[in-house]
Amino acid sequence: MKSPPLPSIPDQRSAQVAVIGGGPAGLMAAEVLAGSGLSVAVFDAMPSLGRKFLQAGVGGLNITHGEDHESFCSRYGARRAELQPWLDAFPPQALREWVHGLGVDTFVGSSGRVFPKEMKAAPLLRAWLQRLRAAGVHFHVRHRWLGWNLATGALRFATPDGEFSLQPQATLLALGGASWPRLGSDGAWVPWLEQRGVDIAPWQPANCGFEVAWSAYLREKFAGAPLKSVALSFTDAEGNTETRQGELTISARGVEGSLIYAFAQRLREAVNARGSASFTLDLAPGRSAERVLAEVMHPRGSRSLASHLASRVGIAGVKLALLHEVLGKARINDAPTLAATIKALPITVNAPRPLAEAISSAGGVRFAALDQHLMLKALPGVFCAGEMLDWEAPTGGYLLTACFASGRAAGAGIAAWLRAGAGEAPAPGSAE
Repeated sequence: MKSPPLPSIPDQRSAQVAVIGGGPAGLMAAEVLAGSGLSVAVFDAMPSLGRKFLQAGVGGLNITHGEDHESFCSRYGARRAELQPWLDAFPPQALREWVHGLGVDTFVGSSGRVFPKEMKAAPLLRAWLQRLRAAGVHFHVRHRWLGWNLATGALRFATPDGEFSLQPQATLLALGGASWPRLGSDGAWVPWLEQRGVDIAPWQPANCGFEVAWSAYLREKFAGAPLKSVALSFTDAEGNTETRQGELTISARGVEGSLIYAFAQRLREAVNARGSASFTLDLAPGRSAERVLAEVMHPRGSRSLASHLASRVGIAGVKLALLHEVLGKARINDAPTLAATIKALPITVNAPRPLAEAISSAGGVRFAALDQHLMLKALPGVFCAGEMLDWEAPTGGYLLTACFASGRAAGAGIAAWLRAGAGEAPAPGSAE
């Protein structure tokens, strides 16, 4: 899982462009910039690059999605308009071709998700870093950005050898969001940008689990149990209902998993507005309500209810436990009520799980603070890309695709800005 060590070489830290953050967005920008003939130095606070990218590859790196472009772009919700230019310029198929160019084959899984043939992130990252080195990009790990020297505009870094300063012609910030802080995305940069007049949306967890007030029995017996072959239905405040089939997991604190993440933004917004949010689970999505009722009402003779439901409806284990949780001893023996609950079991969530546990974060640099090339309006010469921007997307390859695409857009924006004679502008980050 570890990427190769990249020693810092002091005489290589001077560059036309400093890229701060060695994740997908920063590395993609570095590739575009190097391809434009610019000298580029990449700085990262961690001992190696791409740590969150490598973590995303544990269990299989979902690089993008194979659905049609219109459907793909629709997954970005309220931020689609802002992300559309990136995605049009670097759509999922282009990303797959780029991966193939690194010598890594991809395939489309049964769910439409796209994976590297070996399923792992490390071979892709290793090949990418080698190509970037060959293009002249220099890497400097254990260089934690400390903001700017406000008098000179120089970038400040804490390094194992003490503080280091650099004054490039342009800077790309690709610092990530605020989830997974142990991997480097800790949001520590927010105060430095706010002090310079950059508008930052508050952090919120995205692609996260939610808290449910389970009974002690359910927590003790079924925490960690996967809930497969279910369909989740959620109705928003405007009365729009969406139903999606998939899997989720019962946790000690509530619910998590891919099906929950698909609805996480809407659940979070409902919790923020009303203090809680409710959805229903169809525990037998392959059977109609009429069939379930008929099966439940079928005479069971001397068999227990558990045996009856297992044989007639396929309900057992954690699904049966959830029915007991919701209905209690009295109501679970009422056949119409039981059948209706099998088809629409209500669950109420009270809060999202903490940001540090989330797969990704919402919030960050607002798009109104950026120009069309992803340069900060308040800080000419300073550009932003990746998860530090105020957008979110469900899991399924959407997060990574947009990070790659934003890095390409920012890299192109920097190259264009420098070609336009930005050398005469104030130093990035300096007080004008």
